[in-house]
Amino acid sequence: MATKKAKAKKPAKKAAPKKAAKKAAPKVKRKPNAAFMKPMTPSSALAAVVGAKALPRTEVTKKIWEYIKKNKLQDAKNRRNINADAALKAVFSGKGTVSMFEMAKHINKHLS
Repeated sequence: MATKKAKAKKPAKKAAPKKAAKKAAPKVKRKPNAAFMKPMTPSSALAAVVGAKALPRTEVTKKIWEYIKKNKLQDAKNRRNINADAALKAVFSGKGTVSMFEMAKHINKHLS
């Protein structure tokens, strides 16, 4: 019988030395963009939903979402869509359903 030669084992690779962790820079609070914080007057159609008082765009968006959630206008199957009631239809250029991404475009038309 022929004897098989034993294969030479390869030496195990050593793990690469770990690099020293970099120190994270201290977090600096971002300054809000002045254009977003400028109070804007809503049109009469938008004022029916958010009020007639001049508000920054960020606050207008918050108030629109409060209105949508309070009146359960978010579509049940596709939550990205908003089903407009009579007040929102005037803001959304007569559309019955608007995606949340389209919503900002329609709202900006009603701010001055």
